[in-house]
Amino acid sequence: MSLAVHADKLSKVYPGPEPVTAVDGIDLEVPEGAIFGLLGPNGAGKTTTVGMCTTRVVPSSGRVTVTGLDVTEDPPMVRKRIGVVSQFNTLDRSCTVFDNVAFHCRYFGMGARPAKRRAGELLESFGLSDKASAMPETLSGGMAQRLLIVRAVAHYPELLFLDEPSAGLDPQSRIALWDVLLELHRSGTTIVLTTHYMEEADRLCQRIAIIDFGKILVCDTPEALKQQVSAETVVELKLQQPSEEVARPLRELPGVLRVELGDGVLRLFMRERDGLLPRVVEVAQPAGLRDISISEPTLETVFITLTGRALRE
Repeated sequence: MSLAVHADKLSKVYPGPEPVTAVDGIDLEVPEGAIFGLLGPNGAGKTTTVGMCTTRVVPSSGRVTVTGLDVTEDPPMVRKRIGVVSQFNTLDRSCTVFDNVAFHCRYFGMGARPAKRRAGELLESFGLSDKASAMPETLSGGMAQRLLIVRAVAHYPELLFLDEPSAGLDPQSRIALWDVLLELHRSGTTIVLTTHYMEEADRLCQRIAIIDFGKILVCDTPEALKQQVSAETVVELKLQQPSEEVARPLRELPGVLRVELGDGVLRLFMRERDGLLPRVVEVAQPAGLRDISISEPTLETVFITLTGRALRE
């Protein structure tokens, strides 16, 4: 299997009176041609990991190769082979939409005519040709994000990095962005994205690494990760007084695999729910049952199982 990214014991420690370990000795393999997700809460180390892979952050220790090149030994060549979309809008506000793309092509060595042709083709493909003469500040959030991706892929990179690509977008723009990324993937582009949206990771990624406190907790396909929970149904009880005293009799109910207490709720992992929910409500009612929700295992369920807390904290 050819690897687009290979990290070996990669770490980043920010020095200071109290040093901060942002990434703590991770191993990571991203296959060529995949959409690979780094899923975790804010502050987990996702952005720092991408920063080291894209030459913007110097590793404290370990090694990472991108498209076969060591990022610390040959940063300019690595940058030629990758496209990067950061969390922030980095469009040149003094240039039109068209010139943002064309000048990027020129920066990477294209002649004037090929750069203009490439810019025009990409804006047409991404539904932005009618905005070619507009200034970036006039674009909606979704359009600006699409333009950032257009610019990032304009020089034909082998690998595209996106850091929280749909953060701040409305649901309609987020879905449109997913369609853009899936189309890029179908064209052969390897994509690495960071996200704390479980639906985004589940919808887009063939493989996912869940990261927290700078460590990779688990890495597999979304389906395999959800199977690790070993439950068909997850019931979340919001109680006025969630406690171990309430959890104990719930654990004894037939069909309940386990009960976890945390985040002001009780979570029950169950083989099935038919016939069991009335018993669950009966036991939980004296503790002040305020709400009950039922779902199948999700990537957030996997994270809660691994860490005991919600993904979005």
